[in-house]
This record gives sequence, structure tokens and C-alpha cells, in this order.
Amino acid sequence: MDFLTLFALYVGLVLTCIVLVCRYSGRQQTPFNVLFNSVLKVVAPITPKWLQRFSQWALHRLFHQRNNMFIYLHILLEFAVYAEFTGEVFGFCREMDTTLTSLSVPYILLAIKTFFFYLCIKRDPGTVTKKKVAGQLHIYQYDRRLFHPGVSCPTCQFVKPARSKHCRVCNRCVQRFDHHCVWVNNCIGAQNTRYFLLYLFTVCAMAGDIALLTADMLLHAVLRSGLLRASYIDENGEQQPAGPLFVAQHLFLAFPRIVFMLGFLVFVFFLLAGYALFHSYLALVNQTSNEWYKSRGLVCQHCHPNTADHLCSPAPNHSNRHYYSRGLLRNLGEIFFPPQPAQKKDN
Repeated sequence: MDFLTLFALYVGLVLTCIVLVCRYSGRQQTPFNVLFNSVLKVVAPITPKWLQRFSQWALHRLFHQRNNMFIYLHILLEFAVYAEFTGEVFGFCREMDTTLTSLSVPYILLAIKTFFFYLCIKRDPGTVTKKKVAGQLHIYQYDRRLFHPGVSCPTCQFVKPARSKHCRVCNRCVQRFDHHCVWVNNCIGAQNTRYFLLYLFTVCAMAGDIALLTADMLLHAVLRSGLLRASYIDENGEQQPAGPLFVAQHLFLAFPRIVFMLGFLVFVFFLLAGYALFHSYLALVNQTSNEWYKSRGLVCQHCHPNTADHLCSPAPNHSNRHYYSRGLLRNLGEIFFPPQPAQKKDN
């Protein structure tokens, strides 16, 4: 198999992964589930019972219970990228007279990212408890579309505040529930959404900056080698000028780990950049991922709250599906300075 075919397969695989993740993000039924279930049906008759039970236990433990596996995987991938960058790209960049200031940016971003990553893992997302639920009921009013008054959580045994949801992985109700993130092994809710957004943006900045430095290093390697002015003898014995494919093949053979790292970084950058922009849009319109997924395909209805409902001030705009939106600045303020439960006053 020649280089062009391998390179086309590699690019096709990366683009396919990006499209599939963006297309089926948040859906219960995906091609991955269908493929996995189909494979199980085929191999089940020839698979020992103990291995089937172990596989089911492992999958349940990995995706339906809290564990640190994806945190360790996150750290491992990050270590591999920085080890390759420090071990090879950093030295090449210094030979090209790249300033230490530019080369230090990825490490500064790593420190910032680690700080927000830690906060996403350790900070309480806004757990709803029996002691705090009375105050949390006053934070948001029910839209009577996605959230209805008087609905109780069968597990936690209390009335659910508007915009809250019970996380089956963490086994708790979370105020202004967005989603459960396996990469931080924690829910994303009212109290840590701001850290999650900053974490996403710093990861994107890390991937983008290292990718730019790596691409610049490869470009200088090509310019210094004179490949653009070179020629080669093809399989017919004719002399051909070195074109882009020849240069790409040379880089792939001369710097295989660096080229694969660059491809991985480009994939991560575009994937996380799209995800970060999506969550930025949700923050600007004061909507959560959970609400966005639930509201797709629903027709917005006007709310008619009665005097018994818990109302917040000012009243939200009912004319569109962004029920809880109160303007750009106030929406962002709610993300970075989340409203606190009302305190009961002593007489």
C-alpha cells in the first residue's frame, strides 16, 4: 500500500471521527451502539459465559459508574504529546531560533489547564440535598415545558428544582444540570460550569499552539532541505519535480511520530473547538446541554404560572425556546457568578 493511500485513509479516519462525534453527540442511539450490539450478537454464541459477564461488568463500570479511568487516559495522552514536543520539536524549534517566550506558551497553558481541570474534578457541581432543596426551589421558576412543578426525584425523595436532573452515574440531583463528563469524572452543573468552559478553552489553546509550533518546524525543515526544488525518478524512469505529495511522504518517513502527533492535535483542536463553541453558545443563551437535547423538536409554549409557583425576578422571556435567557451580560454573569440558594431568615 503506497503512501498516498495510507495518508488518504488517515485523513479520512480523522474527518469521519469528527463528523460522527459532532453528529451523534448526546444521543442515546448511535452507530457505535448499533455496531457494538451487532458484534455482541455474533460473538456471543462462541464466547464463554464468564467472559461475557466480565465484559458487561467492565463496560458498566467504565461508562455507568464513577471511576478515574478517563482522567488517567487524559493525563496519559497529554504526557505523550508533551513528551514528543519537548523531546523533538522543542530542540528543532530552538535550532530555528524560535524564541523561548513562544516555546514557553504551551507549558504556561498546561499549568492553567491543570488548574481548571482540577477544579472541574474537585468542585461540587451544585448537588441538591434535602437540607438545601428548599432554597434551591426559589432559584428558577418552572417553564412547564421541560420542567414542571411538583415532580419528585424517586431516588433522592424530594421535589426537583427547575433545571435540575438526577445523574445516574453520580447518583445525585444536580442544580442546573448540564451533563456528566467522564473526562473529569464529575457532573457539570451550576457551580462548576465556568471552570469547565475555561478548561475547554485552555485545552483548545494548548492543542492549537503546539500544532502551530510543530507545523512551523516541519515547514522550516522542508525549506532548509531544499525539497521544493528537488526532483526524483519515477517508476517509469522519468525525472519528476518534487510536489506536495512527495514532500508530505518525506516528512511522514523522516518524522513519523511528529506527523502523527500533529494529526492528533489537529483532530483534538477542531473537535474541542466545536464543542467549546457549542457550550459558549449555550452560555450566551442561558441554556444547558440537557435542556438543548430535550428541547430539540419541541414547539415552545407560553407559560402561565400561578401564584403558588416560585417566581424569580425579572420574569423570563416566554416568546422563544430560550426560556431562561435574560440578556447576554446577565446570562454570562449567571455562569461565572451562579445564583445561590435563598437563605431562611430567623425570626
